[in-house]
Amino acid sequence: MTSDGLTFHPVDAARWPDFERLFESRGGPKYCWCMVWRATPQEVKLDGAGRKAALHARVRDGVPIGILGYRDGEPMAWCSIAPRESYRPLGGPKDEKRVWSLACMFVPRRLRGQGLADGLIAAAVEHARAQGAAVVEAYPVDPDSPSYRFMGFVQAFARAGFIEIGRAGSRRHVMRLRLSE
Repeated sequence: MTSDGLTFHPVDAARWPDFERLFESRGGPKYCWCMVWRATPQEVKLDGAGRKAALHARVRDGVPIGILGYRDGEPMAWCSIAPRESYRPLGGPKDEKRVWSLACMFVPRRLRGQGLADGLIAAAVEHARAQGAAVVEAYPVDPDSPSYRFMGFVQAFARAGFIEIGRAGSRRHVMRLRLSE
């Protein structure tokens, strides 16, 4: 359990109903179902129901998609953390093996501003480490960015020890945390 009272678990078939409940809650990201960076060329044009079905199929097939944060047994936070090859290109260099990408985070509006992002990032890094990742790569933006805010903010990743290695487009920073040599 983290200092903010959250416990974290990977999303698997048994936890899919919790994931679904969080995403379908008021303000939840049910429009994308965290498929923006995962979609194959055939999936890019899917509607919300199609994106949900595509992600659910991945979970049923045992593909890692991320972690849920729970407080008092209720899903309260989401972090997309998975092997980089399970995503479309996010902008980082292809110079490393065993890279896991932290592509997005979601915390309901009523819980924002409480520092939960730091706990989400730490839990995602530990999850990736436990799965054999050598590097965690993230693509955050500056706080005044008008888009990609779901990818997190540079300052939170810097606090977690991530180092900027480049840019992906005009808004996203590419940041890495090395877990092993």
